[in-house]
Amino acid sequence: MAGGHGMNRYARQMVLPEVGAEGQARIEAAHVLVVGAGGLGVPALQYLAGAGVGHITVVDPDTVAETNLHRQPLYLETQIGLPKAIAVRIALTRRNPAVRVQAVLDWLTPANAPALIEAADLVLDCADSYAVSYTLSDCCLDLGRPLISASALGLSGYAGGFCGNDRHGRAPSLRALFPDPPDSAQTCASAGVLGPVVGMLGCLQAQMALSVILGLQPSPLGQLTRLDAGRLTQFRFDGAPEAAGPRFIAASDIRADDLVVDLRPKDEAPQKATPDALRDPGYGPAGPLPAPGQRLVLACRSGLRSWRAADALSRRWDGEITLLALGDPS
Repeated sequence: MAGGHGMNRYARQMVLPEVGAEGQARIEAAHVLVVGAGGLGVPALQYLAGAGVGHITVVDPDTVAETNLHRQPLYLETQIGLPKAIAVRIALTRRNPAVRVQAVLDWLTPANAPALIEAADLVLDCADSYAVSYTLSDCCLDLGRPLISASALGLSGYAGGFCGNDRHGRAPSLRALFPDPPDSAQTCASAGVLGPVVGMLGCLQAQMALSVILGLQPSPLGQLTRLDAGRLTQFRFDGAPEAAGPRFIAASDIRADDLVVDLRPKDEAPQKATPDALRDPGYGPAGPLPAPGQRLVLACRSGLRSWRAADALSRRWDGEITLLALGDPS
């Protein structure tokens, strides 16, 4: 693939001693899973395809919206309403026909994550979703896949390298660095975001991904880069101990004997998580305890209220707690 025309395309990166013909062959042999084709995913995808990553799987259930265009310059006004994963496939294939782009028009959930992650060499978390980040981290830790995860809010954010198994060992997971639920429940939609901020973080994710593929040292796995009002700071967390915490499950994983508590009020979600779920937005510090040996499932939209309720409940109950992020009611 890197013969003739291909060599010419990648000449400017192949001249780097860190890349060369061997590194380029590694890049072309790599399969990268990118979850999320929004403000973080768009720049990451463009630079990965530009570098010649051979196989890219992009997972995103959303369609292009007018409010995306200011920070997702890959999309055109004429594509409003088109699934983002399809728009990405069209754009990247047009720019570099040698790259195979697979579009998955779905949410990333604990049900489909293992198979998607197992098929890939490396995972990029560009979804900026609390439940997706922890689902990917738990799965990547289980399967030994490296994870490059980023998050942006307002004028700040971070990108970090987690999990993975390489000759230098395994990097800690996202839980090791962020064991507690964040204080802010805000999202880009509610807090706002500037295009270049997510653009910088997405580019950083692509750079970290290529560094992992090329085996560059120091490894980006075990390193966090923070962006705060235009200033970048970095630190390493290689020795951080793993933290236990409630795991996310898929709706299809709910068992008949689970106690399901839906934390969403009726006006937010007229239909409960399951027909016999207990609807209790204040659950956690108070509320009925599960029976001995019974598993508890805490359900909400993003997973954040569930995590906080689990945190409060764990102080008065030591049984199994799982989390369910249901997303927006369809």
